[in-house]
Amino acid sequence: MITRKNIGVLTSLIILAILGFCAIAAPLVSPFSPQEIVANPFQEPNGEFLLGADSIGRDLLSRTIYALRYTLGISLAVTLIACLFGTTLAITAALKGGWIDIILGRTVDAIMAIPQIIFALIALAAAGVSLWSLIAIMTVLEATLFYRILRASAGDIAAMDYIEISRLRGDSLSWNVFHEILPNLAPTLIAEFGMRFAFASLFISSLSFLGVGIQPPSADLGALVRENVLAISIGRFSPLAPAICIAVIAVSTNSVVDWFIRKYSIRGELS
Repeated sequence: MITRKNIGVLTSLIILAILGFCAIAAPLVSPFSPQEIVANPFQEPNGEFLLGADSIGRDLLSRTIYALRYTLGISLAVTLIACLFGTTLAITAALKGGWIDIILGRTVDAIMAIPQIIFALIALAAAGVSLWSLIAIMTVLEATLFYRILRASAGDIAAMDYIEISRLRGDSLSWNVFHEILPNLAPTLIAEFGMRFAFASLFISSLSFLGVGIQPPSADLGALVRENVLAISIGRFSPLAPAICIAVIAVSTNSVVDWFIRKYSIRGELS
């Protein structure tokens, strides 16, 4: 049943679904090739070019649709890998404790002590700018955040009486992980996954805007903003469309995450 309270989350889900569909079906929904010069530089929006053209005459709507592939694809890949990596390390540290917990904790603290953007710039300067180095560096940064949040939650769960009873009963470690810890960790994990996905899309866009993200002729949403920022000075505001897409992705994702957290909190209070 649709109520006033869930209209916002339904709208956010629809928006994310539309953006995801456009990214997947980019060759079908984009009117032109993203590299094809089809108009005059900074062509104004009209019936043929809904968002106008960029600095060399490429259709901005087509490039925005293809840019969604990079922004959403990289963000999703990074978040999935970081979630798996960070969750595994967090549960391992919570169950094993001792020197494993200390080493992992201090390593994560050392990485988190450096501002993310500075860490990424230094790492990219050392490793070189490429798609795989971007994914690897962003995965490390995201995994530390997953670890820090989930380590505390996993530690609380591992200290529960039913975990100790399961150990005394002779249940295996894998049984405790998959039947006791992960089910109780799922709400925190899902909420954190959504937040990390939103921040990953903002982070890759920030790197591309600084010129160290996706390299030309390809572009993600952040790179499109950087390519067309000069158009604003001559009164063309359609290049703001990629920036609006970035904001819409972040706001919509956060809206869904907030709804999930509220729903789980209410359900937990009732139980």
